[in-house]
Amino acid sequence: MADQIQETTTVSEVDLNLDEILGTPGAENIMLPSTEEAKPNMFSSKPVDTSFLDKPIDDAEDAKPSAVEASKQLDEIVNDEIESDDSDEDTVKSTTGRPRVDKNGVVELTNKLIEKGLILPFDEDKPLDKYTLQDFEELIEANFTEKAKSIQNKTYKEFYESLPEELQYAAKYVADGGGDLKSLFRTLAAVEEVKALDPTEEGDQENIIRSYLHATRFGTAEEIEEEIDGWRDRGELEAKANKFKPKLDAMQEQMVAYQLQQQEEMKRQQEARAQHYMASVYEVLEPGEVNGVRLDRKTQAMLYAGLVQPAYPSMSGRNTNLLGHLLEKYQYVEPNHGLIAEALWLLADPDGYKSKIKESAKKETTEKHVRMLKTEQANKLASTGQGDNDIDTPKPNKRNAIPRPAQGFFKR
Repeated sequence: MADQIQETTTVSEVDLNLDEILGTPGAENIMLPSTEEAKPNMFSSKPVDTSFLDKPIDDAEDAKPSAVEASKQLDEIVNDEIESDDSDEDTVKSTTGRPRVDKNGVVELTNKLIEKGLILPFDEDKPLDKYTLQDFEELIEANFTEKAKSIQNKTYKEFYESLPEELQYAAKYVADGGGDLKSLFRTLAAVEEVKALDPTEEGDQENIIRSYLHATRFGTAEEIEEEIDGWRDRGELEAKANKFKPKLDAMQEQMVAYQLQQQEEMKRQQEARAQHYMASVYEVLEPGEVNGVRLDRKTQAMLYAGLVQPAYPSMSGRNTNLLGHLLEKYQYVEPNHGLIAEALWLLADPDGYKSKIKESAKKETTEKHVRMLKTEQANKLASTGQGDNDIDTPKPNKRNAIPRPAQGFFKR
C-alpha cells in the first residue's frame, strides 16, 4: 500500500560511565573510626572470654555431678513438676465455677471495720458469726444509706449556716412543711424595717415609739399620738426611742420565732399522725388477712408499701402513695371511670358493695349448677337410648282438638 509506514532502526555504540550515573561509592565514602577512643553503645561488642577453653579436662570432669547426685536431682525435678501440676489443677478448679466465700473471713473483716468506725453494726443482739450472707448484704446497704444521709445532712447544714439570717428563717419554715411564705416574708420585712430604724434620727424616733406602743397595746391611735406629742414637747423622744428600740427588736424577733415554732409544732403533729397511720396499717395487715380474705406474703407487702410509702409523683407536686397514684392514673392519665366508680362504691358503701358482689357470685354459681344438671340429664338420656317421645309430656285432649287439614300440592 502507498500509505504504509516503514520503520527503521539505527544501532550505535556509546561508552557509559556507571560511576557517574549510579554514583558508586568509592573510598572517600567509607566511614572510618576516629582517632579518639570510641564510646560504648548498644552495637558495641565486648571481647569474648575464651579462657574456659584452656581449662584442663580433669577440672571439667570434677565439675560433673556423680551418678547418685544426678539421680537425686532428677527425682527433685520430677517431684517439683508433679507438685506444680497439682497446684495448676487446683488453680484451674478454683477458677472454674463460683468461688467459695469464707464466712470466718467476712466476720473478721466486718469486726475490723466496725472497730475502726468505718461501718456501724445493727442495733440488735444477734452476733456477727450468726449472720447469713443476706444479713451482711443488708448491713452494707444500710451503712451506705446512712452515709449518704449523713453527707446530705452535713451539706444542708453547711448551706443553711452560709445563708443570711432572714433566709435561714425561711429555709427552716419550708423544711418544716410551711407553705404560707407571703406571711413569713411580710413578718421578716417588718423585722428588717424595725432593725433599720435609728434612735438618733428624729423621724425614726417617732416610728420606734409608735410601733412599740402599738405592739404593747398602750391605747388607741389617738392616745398614742397624744403621748408622742407630749414627749416631743418635753424633748424626750430620743430617750424614749433608745429605751424602746431593743425591746421592739426583741418583740419582732419573737414574732418570727413564734411563727417558726408554730410551724414546727405542726410538723411534729404530722409526724405523729404519720407514725400512728403506719402502725395502724401494720396492725391491720400483720395477721395476713383483710376482712376475712387471706393474703399471701407478696400481696401483704404490696399493700403495706402502697399505703405507707410516698414513692410516686403526684399532680400536686408532692409525692403520694400507690393508692393516690392509681386514683390519679385511672382518672386522668389512663381514664377508667368504671374502675374508679367501683372503687368509690366500695369506699362509700362497703357493706352494700360486698352484698352485691356476693349476690352476683351466688347467682353465677346457681346458673352454673343448672347448666351442669341439664348437661348431666342430657348425657344420661343419650346413654339409655331414650328419645324425646319417651318423656312424659302432657298430650292434648282429642275431644277439644281439631284435625290438621290435609295439605297436598293441589289443595288450597
